[in-house]
Amino acid sequence: MKRSVKPMYSAPTVDAARAALDEMTEVWGKKYGAIIRLWESAWEEFTPFLSYDSEIRQVSCCTNAIESLNARYRRAVRPRGHFPTEQAALKCLYLVTRSLDPTGVGRLRWTMRWKPALDAFAITFRDRWPNAESY
Repeated sequence: MKRSVKPMYSAPTVDAARAALDEMTEVWGKKYGAIIRLWESAWEEFTPFLSYDSEIRQVSCCTNAIESLNARYRRAVRPRGHFPTEQAALKCLYLVTRSLDPTGVGRLRWTMRWKPALDAFAITFRDRWPNAESY
């Protein structure tokens, strides 16, 4: 089913995405009718997503980096149980974040991997992206 959903996310137009949904309905409609109904009922909320550049859509669909960071935060916070102040908790999370790349060497690799998405964000959201020129 995953292979049937991907053409909807990567479709260049709403009509192409709708054709992909119709194809998915033909293939999976009987077995996974609830999922098809969910897509049908949320279609109007999904279609504005297709107006973004493909680079932005690719970043929006993938949550691996966010999930990885959240897992690291949980591993750091769970053994401590509680923090005396909110500032102590924020400092712990800050140190976990810094420990991901303590020397900053990975920053260049990260920037090159994210460059197309950062450029697309800077163009699409230039009014909300104050430092767009630095990318």
